[in-house]
Amino acid sequence: MTENFVSAAELMASTLGAPNHRFVTIPHPISSASVEQLSSIAAEAAVRCVALLTTEADGQAGHGVITLDH
Repeated sequence: MTENFVSAAELMASTLGAPNHRFVTIPHPISSASVEQLSSIAAEAAVRCVALLTTEADGQAGHGVITLDH
C-alpha cells in the first residue's frame, strides 16, 4: 500500500470486518520510481512484511502500519 492510500486501506479492512488489519506502506508515488528504486522498495517491503507476519499485533486500531523510509 502506498502511503497516500492508507486511509482507503483502513476503511476497506474495517468494512471487511478486520479493523485492526496490519499492512506495510511504501512511499508514494511509485509510478515515477526507477527499476532500481522499485527493487529497493520491494526488498525492504518484503522484509517488513515478514516481520509484520511473524510478530503479534497489539490489537489497537491504527497500529501496525509500517512506513518505509527512502
